[in-house]
Amino acid sequence: MADAKAAPLLAREDGGAAAEGSGCGGGATWAQTLGNVVVSIVGTGVLGLPYAFRAAGWLAGTLGVAAAGCATLYCMLLLVECRDKLEEEETEEPCDVLYTYGDLGQKCFGTIGRCSTEIFIFLSQAGGSVAYLIFIAQNLHSMLTQFMSPDGFIFAVLLPMQIALSFVRSLSSLSPFSIFADACNVLAMAIVIKEDIRLFDHPFADRSAFNGLWAIPFSFGVALFCFEGFSMTLALEASMAERKKFKWVLSQALVCIMFVYACFGVCGYLAYGEATKDIVTLNLPNSWSSSAVKIGLCIALAFTFPVMMHPIHEIVEARIRSSQCFQKFSQNVGGPNWLALHASRIMVVTILAVVASYVPAFGAFIAFVGSTVCALLAFVLPTAFHLSIVGSSMSLWRRLLDYGFLLFGLVFAVYGTFTAL
Repeated sequence: MADAKAAPLLAREDGGAAAEGSGCGGGATWAQTLGNVVVSIVGTGVLGLPYAFRAAGWLAGTLGVAAAGCATLYCMLLLVECRDKLEEEETEEPCDVLYTYGDLGQKCFGTIGRCSTEIFIFLSQAGGSVAYLIFIAQNLHSMLTQFMSPDGFIFAVLLPMQIALSFVRSLSSLSPFSIFADACNVLAMAIVIKEDIRLFDHPFADRSAFNGLWAIPFSFGVALFCFEGFSMTLALEASMAERKKFKWVLSQALVCIMFVYACFGVCGYLAYGEATKDIVTLNLPNSWSSSAVKIGLCIALAFTFPVMMHPIHEIVEARIRSSQCFQKFSQNVGGPNWLALHASRIMVVTILAVVASYVPAFGAFIAFVGSTVCALLAFVLPTAFHLSIVGSSMSLWRRLLDYGFLLFGLVFAVYGTFTAL
């Protein structure tokens, strides 16, 4: 989940494992890699899928999930093909080849390519972090309505807690909460489906199959947000002992996830119809089981929020350290260095909390993030890298297909943003 999605930017920190996997093969079996793919992709965005199906219709939503999944899978495989091509051309030891998304950007387009890639990953992580705050605050408000508003929970409860947790620099100490959060996600989906089946009477009565062409980009953006783990592709492939099997493992995982996403979205919409909320757990009755799932999700996500924030802090602190002002200040006044770096963490967390307080709706927000940075990361950059690295050796139809995905990603980013707004 969050820890897996943070890994691409942390390749320098755990580069040993990545390097071992890139040219020499890592130690993960196909089953472990399959589990890692699922953990990397499935997150809280899935709980917004029934709302997307309400907006688009159950049939259009299903097609949107399938299209987003297939397109994401294709572009993930493009990244693997790019690195395979670079390894063939590599003159150094195979373990010294490129491992990260940013490295591909550097190889293709120089410093601008690396910076653009890391900025998009930065924005994607920030969008996911804001979604966490919104999700936790709204679920706490649904159980404790009489105490304070969602914004009150953000600033009175979550902000002080996350400022304190932002000083924890060891990701390993927080990783158990990520596993707990994934378990709570699965449990939440199971309870929602159970409630859905209980509410089924005439399931397709008064439920739209297709709400018009203009609703599809919205549902596609939400679905794309739910397939957010594409930036983990190279790290996952590098970690596998038998790397030749990675494409097969990835394909199996994506097909299964698409099926689960489609079933969950359809079930949620058929059960609640036009009353489906943008976070489907808010539709659950006030029973002990539903409250237990909400509390478990809130606790787990509160402790995995720092993991989502870790790559953001890494980028900000790297920029601060490289600035001339900070270097001069640290030379003259050596002691307060840590204070400036910690102050940057407080500032970033506070800014995201303010952004979360202004977001009008969870569903619209994840559609917005999915339509912008996720579309650029999933479609535009992989196809641009592929055309730059492999383009000269590709057939005409493959180049046309890549250009089609590139154009689609750009158009969808513009139109999807307009639709979400």
